[in-house]
Amino acid sequence: MKKKSLLLMLTLLLVLSAFLAACSSGENAEEPAENDTETETPDDGTEDEGSEDDEASGEAQQGGTLTYGVDSAPEGLFNWAFYGIVTDADILALFDEGLIQYDENLAPEPNLATWETEDNQTFTFTFEEGVMWHDGVELTVHDWVFALETIADPDYDGPRFANVQTIEGAQAYRDGEADSISGLNVIDDYNIEVTFDKARVNNLVNVWAYPMSRAQFEGIPVAEMSASEQVRTKPVGLGPFKVDSITPGEAVIMTRFDDYWKGPANLDGINVQVIDNTTTVGALGNGDIDMISLQPVNGEEVEALDNVEVVTYPGLSYYYVGFKLGTFNSETNEIVEDKEKYADVNLRKAMAHAIDRQTWIDAFFFGYGSPVNGPVPSSHWIAADPEELATYDYDPEKAKELLAEAGYEDTNGDGFVEDPNGEEFVAKFSHYATGNPTFETRAQAIVQFWQEVGINAELEMAEVNLYYDMIEKDDPSIETFFGGWGTGADPDPTALWGSDQLWNYPRYKNEESDKLLADALDIEIVGDDQEARKDLYVEWQKMIAEDVPMIFIAQLEEIVALSSRVENVEYDVSGANSPHEWSIAQ
Repeated sequence: MKKKSLLLMLTLLLVLSAFLAACSSGENAEEPAENDTETETPDDGTEDEGSEDDEASGEAQQGGTLTYGVDSAPEGLFNWAFYGIVTDADILALFDEGLIQYDENLAPEPNLATWETEDNQTFTFTFEEGVMWHDGVELTVHDWVFALETIADPDYDGPRFANVQTIEGAQAYRDGEADSISGLNVIDDYNIEVTFDKARVNNLVNVWAYPMSRAQFEGIPVAEMSASEQVRTKPVGLGPFKVDSITPGEAVIMTRFDDYWKGPANLDGINVQVIDNTTTVGALGNGDIDMISLQPVNGEEVEALDNVEVVTYPGLSYYYVGFKLGTFNSETNEIVEDKEKYADVNLRKAMAHAIDRQTWIDAFFFGYGSPVNGPVPSSHWIAADPEELATYDYDPEKAKELLAEAGYEDTNGDGFVEDPNGEEFVAKFSHYATGNPTFETRAQAIVQFWQEVGINAELEMAEVNLYYDMIEKDDPSIETFFGGWGTGADPDPTALWGSDQLWNYPRYKNEESDKLLADALDIEIVGDDQEARKDLYVEWQKMIAEDVPMIFIAQLEEIVALSSRVENVEYDVSGANSPHEWSIAQ
């Protein structure tokens, strides 16, 4: 392909994306995280009309039902221990909550529990008394122990053992060498002592902080929990709203939980509606939904609506193209470097230089994103200065030079390089499919960037709810793949990059990387010096940028559309405030 034709293709992509927005496409399918059917909107239940005095005083009005839109069907794993995609997490946050919450600086604050520690190894947690599950059973520390033991159980099929394994005795419990986790010492129903295997800076914010109802899961084997009705259709939580009904793939209906420990919420209820992703803009304009996370393609058109406010806030997520460098042995929890196709770092660098990230971002993210050069978004406090990182700006000639250095040359004159052994080389690129046509278009653009520098490439679209399962299980069809990750309140990226971690999707294995990540958590090395910790993370980011286990593409702002009748919803880098505080103007 000639350069002129590539530029023409990108111009057409810009036109296509603008056309989709202008036609109210609403292609706002949730990115998997780590993430479509249309359904009727239930009655909004606004029998409580409020008063002029409420409005004048600025107090939240009581009553009304908020319709919360999602344009991608949830996977249906409505328990924190088992969920896998962003849509499910967003719904969970409406009816369940954890022991810890985070402020606008991502610092931990007590929620359902307070804590004390003298050495960052042993913590004493004290639970709020009188906190009720939605089934009327009181929360105790035993529910937290139950959650931790569930995640540490060898039959647990979720991905969150990384948040439990640092508790003393958790690994022995997982390996079947102990009947309990030795680091959990229950003092009474409201107090528990938790001892970790060593003092770390982030023991508090890394530990799994979401209890599970023992009463609800009684008698259900761990291996069957994720498929149970307690997770799928009849979940109970601790939040301000309780789930009344779930229609899989269509709706989750919630009503106010009057025994919520902070007092009744302002709203009567929240109805989560899955809308067809071609109707997002229309649904907002018609008042059919009150609130929805937007993809950038919809931003400009939604901003033009008189009855809707578009809110943006700093994002902590990034998008990338990953390379499969090995496989994960789930029995030994270790990465095996058994894939050679993309082992040459110069090949990976060439493929990075081939992508015009800025043009790609302009075409598909409409001013709501920017290029990112490493595994930490620039809004996070540990982010390295871009000048400190190896960067891979769009440079087709450099890409071709690197390919030649690595022995990739066109030996048969077909315009595409063969591998160093003279064999046909085809880069297979995978992307998730949601029904959003721009997703396939943007994926094809990356394929064409590679083809422009002489790399034969093919695109495979995989159904969204199967996609990350294929990546986790190292499906042989996955070679290079598009994905997105987010950094949490704690910057420790071990769960995504450690050599013993399931969520290390590229299967990047590097002892020096593991050591830097461990040192950044070691009290004896960094103490409470945040700058010392950041310095180690910066060194780690330099290593990742140099090794290119993935091509870092874009970081985005978070975008939310709110109906003009929605009040008392606020956002900062930690996300939204509690739905307990939300209200609707009557």
